[in-house]
Amino acid sequence: MPSLPSLPSPPTVLAHGIGSQHDLPISPFYAFAGAFTALFVSFLALGLLWSASRFRGDRSGLALPAGLQRVADAPATRTALRGLGLAASLAVLLSLLLGPDDPARNPAPGAVYVLLWVGLVPASLLLGPVWRLLNPLRALYRLLARLPAKPRTRPPLPARLGQWPAAAGLFAFTWLELVSPDPASTTTLLIALTGYAAVQLLLAARYGERWFAHGDAFEVYSELLARLSPLGRRSDGRLVLRNPFHGLDATPERPGLVATVCVLLGSTAYDGFSDNPSWINAIQTSPLGRTAAATLGLLGAVALVAALYCLCAAVTRLVCGPHPGPLTAFAHSLVPIALGYLVAHYFSLLVVEGPRTVIMALGTDNAPEPFSPLGPGGLAALQVIAVVTGHVLGVIAAHDRSVRLFPPARAVAGQLPMLALMITYTVGGLSLLLN
Repeated sequence: MPSLPSLPSPPTVLAHGIGSQHDLPISPFYAFAGAFTALFVSFLALGLLWSASRFRGDRSGLALPAGLQRVADAPATRTALRGLGLAASLAVLLSLLLGPDDPARNPAPGAVYVLLWVGLVPASLLLGPVWRLLNPLRALYRLLARLPAKPRTRPPLPARLGQWPAAAGLFAFTWLELVSPDPASTTTLLIALTGYAAVQLLLAARYGERWFAHGDAFEVYSELLARLSPLGRRSDGRLVLRNPFHGLDATPERPGLVATVCVLLGSTAYDGFSDNPSWINAIQTSPLGRTAAATLGLLGAVALVAALYCLCAAVTRLVCGPHPGPLTAFAHSLVPIALGYLVAHYFSLLVVEGPRTVIMALGTDNAPEPFSPLGPGGLAALQVIAVVTGHVLGVIAAHDRSVRLFPPARAVAGQLPMLALMITYTVGGLSLLLN
């Protein structure tokens, strides 16, 4: 698991902009046995007891008090959150420009790789798609839109674009974090962040503010994770408490959804594999060079995850019959799997390095050494539970969608390819954690 090192030489920092640490595993036999038991029992129970769809998407939820909704939707609240996001991004920018080029003394790398990338996971799960409100690029766009300018008609976003820009942005960020030669360098981060901001603002100037909901990688990332939040919006706009499965069921089937989730799964899998000594030796001795070899490894991991899912969708179509969107119909079931991988791989990073990053940002020179609240055994158990739970939730989401789309006689049989996919992903995920 990742942690901020005391500045090892750049060639040894092969995964994460801020290094890595290793945790002792639990028994592989008990981990795999528990995983297989959970998947098979859940599959059999669903087949016997769950014959009709129970999830109602964005039509469900218990409405929260009207006063609470008025506060949440008040212009003052939203302005304050946009200002907070803009102020935080300005602080990161100043740290990159004026701070030392040392991740042990500069909070900017931790702010990007820990507080933003990993911190969005619990924030989105608890509060919904928070980055939509905190996004400094949205705030900056709104400020620029107030400048006098000649009115013009903006073209609509092409429907086929979907979430493909966000998938590309997520891949670029994970490449920066896991592959780039010096990801924690202030120069590297400054170039990457300013370049990303410039591209986003230019495209928003062309398509309007609606661009961010489709093309901003972090907004789409936060929105996907928020599908499993108990806090959500009904189709009538009411703020509600809901069963997270209803929110997951409401995931829009946009082009690029599969690519986005596969980037999350594949990059997390590569992160776990990149610490393997044989892989480290392979990329360091590769005639292509370390960066090119690692890039191919990251691409290969994402492609493998996507290929397995596409194969599963094709077999499901053969078993159950034609469907207009066989790829996107079950893509939402990959979101809890991605969440399980994110929790398993990055929990330690957040609880260890998050507080130290905040302390550094507040100006404390002698930040404490990283300390995990869980011992190696407890952390390994948490990792296994997170991965297995994510796959079980994925099986439930896929089964509910299957009984809605296909006749009862084919719905359960059509889930066999998905069960095989879940088992394959589980074996791969646990192998990476326990190796």
